[in-house]
Amino acid sequence: MAALSDKLADAYQNARPRYPIDWFTKLAARTGQHKSAWDVGTGNGQAAIGLAEYFEKVIATDINEAQLKRAVKHERISYHHTPTTMSEDQMVALVGGDNSVDLIVAAQAVHYFDLAPFYNVAKRVLRKEGGLIAVFVYNDIIISPEVDSIMKRLVDSTFPFRTPVMNLAFDGYKTLPFPFESIGMGSEGKPIMLDIPHKLSLKGFIGFLRSWQPAMKAKERGVELVTEDLISKFEDAWGDDDDVKDIFYKAHMIVGKLSASDIERHRKRFESNCVVTTLKDHNNSAVIASGLFSEIFSLFLSPI
Repeated sequence: MAALSDKLADAYQNARPRYPIDWFTKLAARTGQHKSAWDVGTGNGQAAIGLAEYFEKVIATDINEAQLKRAVKHERISYHHTPTTMSEDQMVALVGGDNSVDLIVAAQAVHYFDLAPFYNVAKRVLRKEGGLIAVFVYNDIIISPEVDSIMKRLVDSTFPFRTPVMNLAFDGYKTLPFPFESIGMGSEGKPIMLDIPHKLSLKGFIGFLRSWQPAMKAKERGVELVTEDLISKFEDAWGDDDDVKDIFYKAHMIVGKLSASDIERHRKRFESNCVVTTLKDHNNSAVIASGLFSEIFSLFLSPI
């Protein structure tokens, strides 16, 4: 995800919805324990704040410092900046170690990740019994017939500027690789569809458009999609400038758990690490013992 300026980060925060609390209620009900959750790509904490209602500890991470500065504070949430230079082992350690996380959530985020290393970390930290991973994205906004028709034309104008990453979101995660076993809440290629209700003002909507990733990508290539003329059309279609509308975002979710083969691979990896650690400890002990013996033997031979 492109780094947002302070101004655009504010606009992003104001326009983005808070996820329905019943989503987290249902997810928490399906996890084996409620000790730790990881909100990866937390942004300004919309998902983290929901997780904090059900989990003792929430680790919330993001590469975007401007977003983290505006994150919702909560005593159970710890926010961490995670630059792309972090290694897999560093990320695992930050989150809590292998087999430590009850629920991983990537809200409006996983399509930006380098999926292979992310899934490697997820499979390591996820609790092997009862752990879940949930990814969700919203890719459409429903306001009113007048506004929606203009929005559709704007969406269509983004085609030349979309990246493969963006297309994962526009497709509603139907083409997202998701190497986890289904628990009946969507699966790879078949996400479940949900609605996110939200209240939005005209000012908030314009802020949403200006911080919208496809529009930002077009601007990086010298094309302004959110023009003053377009904004005027939205203003006319909106009606009263002070009107706060009840709108909803169309969302898509997939939830999964580790497969039996993943758990077996982790077990073998753990056993292998234990063997290596035991050998290291044994060798270190042997070296220490040898050193002590040499020291004692030299003292024995020394003249009194």
